[in-house]
Amino acid sequence: MNVDTALQSIITVRSSIPDDAFTAATLGTLREGSGVVIREDGLVLTIGYLITEAEEVWLTRHDGQVIPGHALANDQETGFGLVQAIGPLSVPAVDFGEAAQAKVGDPVVLADGIGRFVRANIVAKQEFAGYWEYVLDEAIFIAPAHPSWGGAALVDGDGKLLGIGSLHLQMSKNGELADINMIVPINLLPPILDDLLKRGRVNKPPRPWLGTFSAESSGKVVVMSVAPGGPAAQAGLRQGDVISEIRGEEVDGLGDFYRKVWTSGPAGVEIPMRVLRNGREAWLRVKSADRNSFLRKPPLQ
Repeated sequence: MNVDTALQSIITVRSSIPDDAFTAATLGTLREGSGVVIREDGLVLTIGYLITEAEEVWLTRHDGQVIPGHALANDQETGFGLVQAIGPLSVPAVDFGEAAQAKVGDPVVLADGIGRFVRANIVAKQEFAGYWEYVLDEAIFIAPAHPSWGGAALVDGDGKLLGIGSLHLQMSKNGELADINMIVPINLLPPILDDLLKRGRVNKPPRPWLGTFSAESSGKVVVMSVAPGGPAAQAGLRQGDVISEIRGEEVDGLGDFYRKVWTSGPAGVEIPMRVLRNGREAWLRVKSADRNSFLRKPPLQ
């Protein structure tokens, strides 16, 4: 499969979310991005935030034909989302590439569902820690950036899928800022695909979730906000708090903070933490939760 053939496998994904959904305020109630067909039966891989709590999903081919879809799964750890077309898509499935073997400097194409694409290069492969309690051990970063990155497909020179577009970021290079896209690598999908199809989630205990939105500043983890009604909010964590210790161990950056939380036990475990607030120390105990328990489930088909 070459690049031109692979572009035929990329479609538009649109979803509607109830006004009272947990993510409605942060992600909106009408979401639009892209997805790529990965099985001949109309299974579509996209980025999870497009379909989180979706009430309805529509898939649009390049010729404008619209097919309804059903949100099957949204994996919080990888960020992937799966949609099943309800009716024939008649779109070829893309082949998976070897994302783990892709190298910095490799030429790639990032394409969206309406036929726009950017010829780019891989500029980095490294850890990414997101403010919403999310870490990838080795994300793919490309430049130049695609203006419609959400769910877009990253393909190599042979037209094989290397990953799914997640974010638009900026990086500093030679004193100048450059626009880049962060890509979730496709090699994270095969180990969990069967579970997602059969159960809608990976078959293991859910990670503990705090409901924090945090940023890293000079190696320190600063709370930007907390999810209303979430565990951190209920425990009294506030905007501006600096999280310095988890379970008596010093926190060294955003990724380290999340990993210390996740290795504390399954969702529901109590997380003791030390925070710096207005120059003073405070000790909190946050009773973690399963993030999915706060989200609406896809409607039954």
